[in-house]
Amino acid sequence: MKSTPLRPLFLNLILITTCLPLAAQMNSRNTPLDGPRPEIFSPATIKRADALIKQMTPEEKLAQLNQLFLFAADPKIDAAVTKGQVGSLLFVTDPTEINRLQHLAVENSRLHIPLIFGFDVIHGFRTIFPVPLAMASSWDPETVTRAQTVAAAEARSVGIDWAFAPMLDIARDPRWGRIMEGAGEDPYLGSAIARAQVRGFQGPAIGTPDHVLACMKHFAGYGAAEGGRDYDASYISDAQLHNVYLQPFHAAVEAGVGSVMSAYMDLNDVPATGNHMLQTEVLRDDWHFQGFVVSDADAVKSLEKHGFAKDPADAALRAFNAGVNMEMAIDQTAYSTLPAAFQAKQITLAQIDAAVKPILEAKIQLGLFEHPYNDVPHSQQVLNDPAHRTEALHAAERSAVLLRNENALLPLSKTAYKHIAVIGPVADNKHDTIGSWAFQEDANEAVTLLEGLRTKVGQSAKVDYAQGVQVKRLYPSFFDAIFKEPKEADWTADQAKSEYDKALSLARSADLVVLTLGEKQDMSGEAASRSSLDLPGEQQKLLEAVTALGKPTVLVLLNGRPLNITWASEHVPAILEAWYPGTQGGNAVANLLFGDVVPGGKLPLSWPRDVGQIPINYSHNLTQDYTAQAKRYWNEPSTPLYPFGYGLSYSTFAFSNLKVAEPQNKVGQPIHVTIDVENTGSVAADEVAQLYVHQQYGNASRPVRELKGFRRVNLAPHAKTTVDFTVTPADLSYWSPASRTWTEDASTFDLWSGNSSAAELHTTFTRTR
Repeated sequence: MKSTPLRPLFLNLILITTCLPLAAQMNSRNTPLDGPRPEIFSPATIKRADALIKQMTPEEKLAQLNQLFLFAADPKIDAAVTKGQVGSLLFVTDPTEINRLQHLAVENSRLHIPLIFGFDVIHGFRTIFPVPLAMASSWDPETVTRAQTVAAAEARSVGIDWAFAPMLDIARDPRWGRIMEGAGEDPYLGSAIARAQVRGFQGPAIGTPDHVLACMKHFAGYGAAEGGRDYDASYISDAQLHNVYLQPFHAAVEAGVGSVMSAYMDLNDVPATGNHMLQTEVLRDDWHFQGFVVSDADAVKSLEKHGFAKDPADAALRAFNAGVNMEMAIDQTAYSTLPAAFQAKQITLAQIDAAVKPILEAKIQLGLFEHPYNDVPHSQQVLNDPAHRTEALHAAERSAVLLRNENALLPLSKTAYKHIAVIGPVADNKHDTIGSWAFQEDANEAVTLLEGLRTKVGQSAKVDYAQGVQVKRLYPSFFDAIFKEPKEADWTADQAKSEYDKALSLARSADLVVLTLGEKQDMSGEAASRSSLDLPGEQQKLLEAVTALGKPTVLVLLNGRPLNITWASEHVPAILEAWYPGTQGGNAVANLLFGDVVPGGKLPLSWPRDVGQIPINYSHNLTQDYTAQAKRYWNEPSTPLYPFGYGLSYSTFAFSNLKVAEPQNKVGQPIHVTIDVENTGSVAADEVAQLYVHQQYGNASRPVRELKGFRRVNLAPHAKTTVDFTVTPADLSYWSPASRTWTEDASTFDLWSGNSSAAELHTTFTRTR
């Protein structure tokens, strides 16, 4: 498979994204598609797939619907590939092994149909970028696209054709471990990030060189699992489903995503993998999706565990009839029973043809029939490209969020501190810097916070380190066997006391303390839900003891979800949320702390004061006596600790002159809004202008605020710019539970603009029939 140079692709990508109208980049449709479906496969591809299907037996077609895990060489899978009994493999990443398996498929199958190789390319392949929640904190779709372009190029170079990303689950409960894989709580921001990821993975079209097939997941509602418990059922109203949880998925379909992964959980008592409403009525009938659906791992067989299917054969029929084209299975697939179902006339040839067609179309359009093998020497050149590390550094710098900076402690002076104490259990761990859900990274390449700070200060200051406390899960992760992190031996009581005392002694002797706290990488991600948001282990004790010493102290957080830092928000002068920042995380944090880069990230979710506030998303509805909302709890404010869209800078900004070009307008017309943004500080910096709307009355109650536009801008000191937004009719339409249809009301609307969901600059406009 021939690849084109990466840097020119970056340049082409920039031209593509910057030439799009701003409304196309930042505005999201939320109504069903009208007219013909968007074509993701070319007419030539469709014609070729139709011709191939005519040559295939029913058994050959059904074999393409099987996907198996392959963690190590397995003679049984070799035999299945040789016999043409499997259409896809996943978790094979060695390019030589991929070529060997592809040879088995291409040379032995009657019609020479290649395999498609899939992998969890979530936030990088060899070069690891910040976790997706962090990337959403950049509020910069172009940065997201560039990151996934690198990830796609690296994966494709070794023979991986298909990434199981992006994850588009809206999540409003940070106890849920997989919140780190998505874009947070908001459907508008989530939709913008969804489109950006699809463009990054697939390029301008499926089959673009050095790109892969994207797979949006988990369809749908997985992020609303009860109690934040992974895999538990979700109960979502129709209004919430259409107006919130489906929005990023719809945006990805409009962006041309080629595949979908069904979710594990029950959705309103119907498992998503056997849910005809989701996979056929919404995805195909309403949205006109052309690609194919793959189940999550063993999700088809799990229909029996749900009490939904009688046995594996029944589970296969239910998933197949719901719309699952391909079954992903760790071992033997339930879909292996479909040939017998066909013989028993339980499924038709037309159904089989419809199921296999988009799978074949994807393989054809990806070029796998002409170029089934990868170029192993070339893959090493791609994986080692230093430009990729530069992109990772850029992404980590743009993803960090400055939460607190009292008395302008940050940026740190490069000459004021001669002895810096770096303290905390995640400060010098490469895997905790990389974060969860990365499998093919070269951990030796990762730069920890300690390493980044030492490089930054060089010989000008002494940088010492103490772990202070040990942090571990109570119940181990079943992913421990896959992740490469060596396990730290449990400390004895004497060791724990010695390490704690060592940390306090070091802090006492230092001029500056950089506390690095948060979660180990296995504490976020799949099967990593929590009942608490407190700092794990004795980190809170360490935090309070170090802070009590009165030293200048910066708290850097490495984590995959909001944590309970209410005490720190009142006692620690500076707090930087770095998330899991990826391969270049340590260098990025050092650049941010010392002011070589100015923080500009914003929170993609509301940060709760306490776990008891969950859910606390900003776009809730108005309720009885709303003016007393700050007193809904008698023991603490009802507001979040930090609002959605919040993030500080080393500069200051002023918003003014909010104008609506059409203050009186008709339903169905776009609305043009402008806002002036001025850098009132002394350093060049980024600000994110945000636009929020509220419909005052109509066919149903509407949220108090909804994000309907954003743009990240860079301004020189004292410079001013005018930011233009277009609010489309689709932005103001919604699925009404009253009429049970999409509607756009005549109403008066509030409009706010500023740098968070708490923006105060306000105006109104009115829409009439």
